[in-house]
Amino acid sequence: MNRALFRLSLACLAMFVLLLINVNYVQAFEGNSLADRPGNARTFNQQFQYQRGSIIAAGTGGPVTIAESRPAPGSTSGNTTYQRYYPGGPAYAPITGFDSIYGSTGIEEAYQKYLAGTASSLTVHNLISLLTGKPKQGATVYLTVSPKAQQAAYQALLSDGGHEAGVVALNPSTGAILAMASYPSFNPNRLTTLDGTKFVKIDNELLRDPAQPLLNRAINQTYPPGSSFKVITGSAGFSTGKVAGPTATVAAPQPLKLPNGNLLNNDGDETCFGGHPQVIQAFLLSCNTAFANIGMKVGGPALRTYANRFGWNDANLTIPMLVSPSVVPPITDPSYTAMTSIGQFDDQVTPLQEAMDAAAIANHGTLMRPYLLQQVQAPDLSIIGSTQPTVLSQAVSPQVASDMQQMMIQVTQNPAGTAYATAGPPAVGTSLVIAGKTGTAENTVSGAGLDDAVFTCFAPASDPKIAVGVIVKGGGFGADAAAPIAVKIIEAYLGVH
Repeated sequence: MNRALFRLSLACLAMFVLLLINVNYVQAFEGNSLADRPGNARTFNQQFQYQRGSIIAAGTGGPVTIAESRPAPGSTSGNTTYQRYYPGGPAYAPITGFDSIYGSTGIEEAYQKYLAGTASSLTVHNLISLLTGKPKQGATVYLTVSPKAQQAAYQALLSDGGHEAGVVALNPSTGAILAMASYPSFNPNRLTTLDGTKFVKIDNELLRDPAQPLLNRAINQTYPPGSSFKVITGSAGFSTGKVAGPTATVAAPQPLKLPNGNLLNNDGDETCFGGHPQVIQAFLLSCNTAFANIGMKVGGPALRTYANRFGWNDANLTIPMLVSPSVVPPITDPSYTAMTSIGQFDDQVTPLQEAMDAAAIANHGTLMRPYLLQQVQAPDLSIIGSTQPTVLSQAVSPQVASDMQQMMIQVTQNPAGTAYATAGPPAVGTSLVIAGKTGTAENTVSGAGLDDAVFTCFAPASDPKIAVGVIVKGGGFGADAAAPIAVKIIEAYLGVH
């Protein structure tokens, strides 16, 4: 009998020890993952009882707080309820997104575990807070965004006349996102209410708005690239050897009869240097027939291959928010290839991709992966996360990038260039040289009766610090609507006026 009791006692002791070990393991190592589960009612009720981490725009002109938690109206010192606040409002909304009682979007969602303080790297800090009785606090997320560039971008879109538009600015050498603006935007402060009924009403209002203010047009809306795609076509022509270089002569008849019998015209039925321009001349004038011929020489498969090297057709790109892929479909038909070569077949592009195209040329042919996170700082000021610049692809060789740079400079600096009047010396002075390419894309669904305006560029041309992609839906000519927006962002970022 005593032996049986002894064995039973040992079994009970073993189970008690195992239970104790499991409880401590769950608290120490699984607490954060359990707290992150959306069905955790306790976490839902407690999420507004602690101070969520701030989001900081830490680039040029910063640091500027663009999201923070403040005591909600009616809170008392002994029972504080926190409510999210966005000082930058609509200007930063496509970046921050919003944190609400029913979920998060944007950076708020992407770095939820850090901002909410549930990341495994914050376990020790949370245990110390528990032991010392200090309130739990989330980590601070620092972004690469430049407040100077961001404000300039949003204000430029705001003053454009009400057109839907998107813009992205990058650091070509690192891939750091300097600005990302979308118009129309929304005020995220409206969605931070702690009243569920009020939130649903406001959310439904925004979702039903035909202007789609919640849509981030900078990364999640695609448009026809128009002639801005000639950066890809020219790069493919030089890289494949189908075109000898910028001074090589190319046929540019007006009009060009395509293999399917259709006629392709230059803008305004322009003859384009007598129909036999150098490639650099055809580029600065944006001659459609010349680049259609180049595209047919390169061929559809090779054209798509080089587009992919610039980041097109990438369905997995994140910044950390998921980016809608810019698309160049598989093509073999010569006539469709000709139209793709000038950005007027089934090509679709985001403003981010336009910035990436220019950034790759600016960075000697190397495309860096775009990113928003600079670093994450724990409440004790230790760094628990950061982003190191990484290469996304080698789009073209340094020589091809140099050739394309020469041609993009002519677009803005040659009096005959399509952007000379809006992004050349008359606009910004001779001290700053912008290299760029305009695009005026026919878009039957623009609803405005005008073409979409596109501009891709980088500056200063001799030592690039910023690359910009702008698309204005229904804006008309790229040089008239999109280029001035890019110029304002560049001037603000570089401090040139």
